[in-house]
Amino acid sequence: MTFNDIFKSSFLDNVTSVSILDMAVAMILAFGLGLFIFYIYKKTYSGVMYSSSFGVTLIALTMITTLVILAVTSNVVLSLGMVGALSIVRFRTAIKEPLDIAFLFWSIAAGIVLAAGLIPLAVFGSVIIGLILLIFANKRQSADPYIVVIRCDDSKAEQAATGFLTSHCLKTVVKSKTAQKGSIELTEEVRLKDDNTDFINDIANMDGVQSAVLVSYNGDYMG
Repeated sequence: MTFNDIFKSSFLDNVTSVSILDMAVAMILAFGLGLFIFYIYKKTYSGVMYSSSFGVTLIALTMITTLVILAVTSNVVLSLGMVGALSIVRFRTAIKEPLDIAFLFWSIAAGIVLAAGLIPLAVFGSVIIGLILLIFANKRQSADPYIVVIRCDDSKAEQAATGFLTSHCLKTVVKSKTAQKGSIELTEEVRLKDDNTDFINDIANMDGVQSAVLVSYNGDYMG
């Protein structure tokens, strides 16, 4: 009995169903597109804690998807088995940034289109998506919202601090105010005129002001 006799389902015939050249070109291009997606993710990331492992995951996901689609397109029976096997996979990792979902789908889509042989579409589409993300997702202006927390001794100091703050910002909105005996804490959302934040130092040095804090606001904002 030979090795061929053991595998009656033409197992060895599937070895050459995808040529070595096709596999090499597809995996190299998938790696290149994955690196491009990783670069765009790194440039457009705006969260609090940057995770380099997620960027590496984008590269691996592009290559893995290409590998799977190459196998599926070479064998119809295998494609049905892949659908059944992947349907039982469940991912329970929480996605903290909404934009991360777009990068995950981008990696999967790039791998699928690339493995399907539509190389120009995969490359051109990825470039267009990357440019759009660089223009919109990485757009940081001085008018982005900030939070200012001011602690004052009395209402007179509060009025002086808020008046000075209003004159140095495009827009101010009171978010909360806490009043106690001998202390007033005021929280305002502000839009800066430019990147200069020296006005916080001036507010902190005003009479009756205990402290002034400026914090970048990364929450969802409509307006």
